[in-house]
Amino acid sequence: MINTNVTNFRKNLFNILEQTIKYNEPVNISTKDGNAVIISEEDYNGLMETLYLCSIPNMREKIMSSINTSVDECVAEDEVDW
Repeated sequence: MINTNVTNFRKNLFNILEQTIKYNEPVNISTKDGNAVIISEEDYNGLMETLYLCSIPNMREKIMSSINTSVDECVAEDEVDW
């Protein structure tokens, strides 16, 4: 994680954002009123998806149990009734 203060963030805004997007490197910006964290849109979307999946009852357990399922036991995508 990159740590910077708001003054340096303003001076290097483009470069810091570019690094955050390109390398998924979060940025912690400190101010006198508190801190803020900037993350890439890709990381944000991943966090939101994780939160959504964790909000579904028993989903975590289903995901964990499926990790040990062999590919031979899985249903082919074209056989799934969407």
